[in-house]
Amino acid sequence: MNELRLLAINLTRRCNLSCAHCYLDAGALSRRSGDELTTDEVCSLLADVAKFDDSTMVVLTGGEPLLRRDLEDIIAHGARLGLAMVVGTNGMMLTERRVASLQRAGLLGVGISIDSLHAGKHDRFRGKPGSWAKSMAGIEQCRRQDLSFQIHFSVTDDNADEIATMIEFASESGARVFNVFFLVCTGRGSTFSDLSVSRYERVLAELIDAQKAYPELIIRPRCAPHFKRIALQRHPDALLNRISGNDGDGCIAGTHYCRVTPEGAVTACPYIETELGDIRQAAFADIWRDAVDFQRLRDPKLAGACGACEYRKLCSGCRARPVAAGGDLMDADPFCGYVPEGGAVIEPLTDVAAGIRWSEQAETRLSRVPGFLQRMIRRRAEAFVAELGADVVTTDHLDTLTARRFGGGPPRRPGA
Repeated sequence: MNELRLLAINLTRRCNLSCAHCYLDAGALSRRSGDELTTDEVCSLLADVAKFDDSTMVVLTGGEPLLRRDLEDIIAHGARLGLAMVVGTNGMMLTERRVASLQRAGLLGVGISIDSLHAGKHDRFRGKPGSWAKSMAGIEQCRRQDLSFQIHFSVTDDNADEIATMIEFASESGARVFNVFFLVCTGRGSTFSDLSVSRYERVLAELIDAQKAYPELIIRPRCAPHFKRIALQRHPDALLNRISGNDGDGCIAGTHYCRVTPEGAVTACPYIETELGDIRQAAFADIWRDAVDFQRLRDPKLAGACGACEYRKLCSGCRARPVAAGGDLMDADPFCGYVPEGGAVIEPLTDVAAGIRWSEQAETRLSRVPGFLQRMIRRRAEAFVAELGADVVTTDHLDTLTARRFGGGPPRRPGA
């Protein structure tokens, strides 16, 4: 079943930065599109999504979403509908007053982009002197006011050697998650240099090893679904590594995720520009259910090396990269260095829950977690218990997973 678990809404193309890699090719602060979705249109979209699946997490992003004066109104509307509302931002506008305002509106958390611990390097990458200092001040405001935050790091040849120190910084700063974004050459980033294929693989291996060293911090690559293959190669006996990439660690474009542009177009992900529908002309649920490319992504007929790969059901490759390179949605991911060996297809876990029960106390605990996380936690808890040779998920098991993944406390429902 293709539940919508994550919806990204690009609220604006306006931005107070000029990042070299921007997929949206975001415009300057003074350039406002006259065709941005209005407050009422965004709120209507959120109402449609909540009717469709109120356990969906909604990421409000841009451009820079904090430039929208109606951001708090949008957040409050989504939170009232029961949706998990989060914001992706460069962090520069996260002042003491704005953080408090976002919290009052019902914001669950923010993702803040930091691309180096060297101020000058970050500022050059982001295209504005002083941006690093303002973003760091934004992180400090989140810390002081207890607003949950993630660190988002766009890895390139220029900063890949900083990953270890960035992870240490994310851990010590109190971030819940350290997301490493691997660039897809679209938008302004179409002329931006990316990692070599071999270094790509080394970085992924480094992230897998770092997760063991920092169990309290979730460390995840984004737009790098062959992370699943490398994880299984390095830890073949771990049941968790046989959970399909479509269930959290790989590409979920079109299966559990899509994005809406500032003008209302629906695409499979921010890096695939093909418009599959328009929420001003059709119901969002109809687009999600019926669009041809969504159907292709849900039952992929992969070509080339991806189609021959024994890991294809765990990974399936990035679908945006072949399109960005001028190919078809189903072509091989050009940034995967693995050569298929012709073995049997590795099946993801489908029956891990067979024989696994949940204690009443564990079910109660799970019910208090936001709906968008419940499915992932259930799957991971059952795999964890199966690895231990047990057959009942208890609160002790959840405590162990919570300590490993969320540093002592999972995200709560807004207002809880």
